[in-house]
Amino acid sequence: MTTNIVPTRGRPRQFDPDAALVTAQRLFHEKGYDALSVADLTRALGINPPSFYAAFGSKAALYARILERYAAAGAIPLAQILGAERPLAESLAEVLVEAARHYALDASASGCMVLEGTRCNDAEARAAAGGYHRAAQEFIRSSIAARYPLQADSVADFVCTTMAGLSASARHGHSLDRLLASARLAGLALAQALPG
Repeated sequence: MTTNIVPTRGRPRQFDPDAALVTAQRLFHEKGYDALSVADLTRALGINPPSFYAAFGSKAALYARILERYAAAGAIPLAQILGAERPLAESLAEVLVEAARHYALDASASGCMVLEGTRCNDAEARAAAGGYHRAAQEFIRSSIAARYPLQADSVADFVCTTMAGLSASARHGHSLDRLLASARLAGLALAQALPG
């Protein structure tokens, strides 16, 4: 006796938006906005393009959600570090050390996703990254201004420029040790600029 057994298909895999955001964040961080295509995203997420657009609207809209997620849970905790009761130069030096650590955390996804996003070609994505970048810059500047109003602009520019340099250096393959050495050297300059 011969029986034709037709395999039954399992339940369709459920699309998990939270898991998709984790995967997409890793890809945006690894490749950068411009180098990551919608085809790359749909392949990694296991969905087709119409499902991608239905779930996220566009690549830029997904990137904006990723940036929001990154700012909430993956970025340098500026409020915690700069709110500490200690000399401001020490807190700013810690911001730079934490930046070095964050930017070198994963060799395949080095640098700051926000800073890297401010240079992408897509105007909508660049604007989203720019908003987070400006907010961080302003938070650093206002934290300095609360204690050193006359030095706030120049010291904030120094800190933000150093962070951008650390991010770019991480992207170019500098090791954690090299990044930390640069951050600590900048910390010495901060101690001179903001005595006491």
